[in-house]
Amino acid sequence: MTYCVGMVLEKGLVLMSDTRTNSGVDNISTFRKMFQWSVPGERMIAVMTAGNLATTQAVISQLDERTKTPSERDNALLKGPTMFQVVTEIGRLLRATIETAQKVNGEGGKGRFTATMIVAGQIAGMQPRLFMIYPEGNFIEASWDTPFFQIGETKYGRPILLRGYNREMTFEDAVKLMMVSFDSTLKANLSVGLPLDLLVIGKDEFAATHEHRITSDDPYFDTISSGWGDALRSAFHSLPPYRFSDDA
Repeated sequence: MTYCVGMVLEKGLVLMSDTRTNSGVDNISTFRKMFQWSVPGERMIAVMTAGNLATTQAVISQLDERTKTPSERDNALLKGPTMFQVVTEIGRLLRATIETAQKVNGEGGKGRFTATMIVAGQIAGMQPRLFMIYPEGNFIEASWDTPFFQIGETKYGRPILLRGYNREMTFEDAVKLMMVSFDSTLKANLSVGLPLDLLVIGKDEFAATHEHRITSDDPYFDTISSGWGDALRSAFHSLPPYRFSDDA
């Protein structure tokens, strides 16, 4: 399992993903689930993945190979004229990869090779855009009504994002909000784990505004984790007490 979040702000895009991949309590590994490509001054595109590791790595490898072959006609990452066309091609690759794996493994392979992806980025002359791709290759786009996407183990961190999100918030506040969301997920589910990868994409910058890997000894994340726990306990005790009678 994994946990990834992509968020749209007035100022740009913020992405965060964990790195844990496990096939049981005694087989835990760390793999990057966030990838990025850019053309300075022209485009910046990032992808986060969740699901079957072999499936997602196959898709990312195909995308990466195309960026190394400038003459490739269907190099959507570097040559797609719109983010819609970029995401359409990534969705096609995801669907084709899953279908190939299922054919090789027969009926028993159905459901084992599914994966979902979050694609974020901006192409010059257009607005930053955020998409979520389903295993079938179709996708939806974020809007101001649905300004963030989660994939993987989503339920533990979602309430925090719903309560704290504001499209006009600063990048710094968005990162802090995501850290709280991830900390709550880490506390509740062992299949999500550190390190975390963070990427901020400022509007019209076409490069990473800020990127950082959050490890187990990161002092700021430790402060957020302990501070959030203290704040929750303080908020709980500040609420009116429940009483068994109406005497009071």
